[in-house]
Amino acid sequence: KAAGMIARERILPMPVHRSFALIVLVALSLVSGCTPLTFTVNVTGGEQKLTETVVQEDTYAGSRKIAMVDMSGLIMNGPKPGLLSQGENPVALFAEQLKKAAEDEDVKGVILRVNSPGGTVTATDIMYRELVRFKEMTKKPVVVLMMDLAASGGYYLSCGGDHIIAYPSTITGSIGVYIQTISLKPAMDKLGIEAEALKSGKNKTAGSLFGKLTDDHRAVLQALVDDFYARFRGIVKETRPKIPAERFDDLTDGRVVSGEDALEAGLVDQIGDLHDAFAKVKEMSHLKAARLVLYHRPVDYVATPYAQASGKGSGTGMGLEAANAGMQINLIQINLGGMSNESTIGFYYLWQPTLP
Repeated sequence: KAAGMIARERILPMPVHRSFALIVLVALSLVSGCTPLTFTVNVTGGEQKLTETVVQEDTYAGSRKIAMVDMSGLIMNGPKPGLLSQGENPVALFAEQLKKAAEDEDVKGVILRVNSPGGTVTATDIMYRELVRFKEMTKKPVVVLMMDLAASGGYYLSCGGDHIIAYPSTITGSIGVYIQTISLKPAMDKLGIEAEALKSGKNKTAGSLFGKLTDDHRAVLQALVDDFYARFRGIVKETRPKIPAERFDDLTDGRVVSGEDALEAGLVDQIGDLHDAFAKVKEMSHLKAARLVLYHRPVDYVATPYAQASGKGSGTGMGLEAANAGMQINLIQINLGGMSNESTIGFYYLWQPTLP
């Protein structure tokens, strides 16, 4: 089995290099099976500015480019925990990609590839605003390509594009917002455990794990949910005028739909794929030929336009990548800087079928 492993590691200062040797061996020992694997160590800073790789090119394209920007995974304003690193901040990475596309005069348009169930309310709104600002400042068209999932916050962000293309099997919609509350009080009462919070007002601890959700608490939180929901619906109504008025309430009640149903309902503009998205953005940019470039970190391996569609991210941690399966398996999570600051409590534009 060991003969089937390929070891790749970045050059580290000697003391750090030795300190991770044992971790590498332990991680390898946890892997079973004969599938060829690639092992990548990435714990140093180095030159990490975004680079671009040409993944598709038309004849006579010249210097004209279409940039592909990815939004994969949860939308959150904080680093996604990685192995031996804190990982990328999706909001920061998204803004960095748009900035690179804006500053490059050869970039004539953008494909925004979305593969996300959504995320926090504020992070989603930040990304949406950054996308709208990019279009206003650069006048460069943005075609959204929905992958497996573009639901809730993923759909919210997609509404910032000029044209939305979905695969027939894309899951989208889930227009809505929620906050999840959990109370440990019944269990604590059975165990004889009592928690008391000294608070400045009756609603200061609304949603606390250690208390009961009162009617007043529920009213406060519901008002916020209603406010964020109205904002979401307003954006959909403004950017998706093809949605029939008589169907609007049903289509914004939180349900998910397939790409084909989304087209019929006016939630998207076209059924297609990556090649259709490339053709559409060229048409909107008045180009007959262009190069399609993908933005990524220098450590990432990019060979085709689908290189990051699996949601691997941007190579910000240490993982074992199952090359044949196209997925990343994190065996251990070690955050050298402490616990991740990802919040699990808050308001979400998120499709999560496991919710009660």
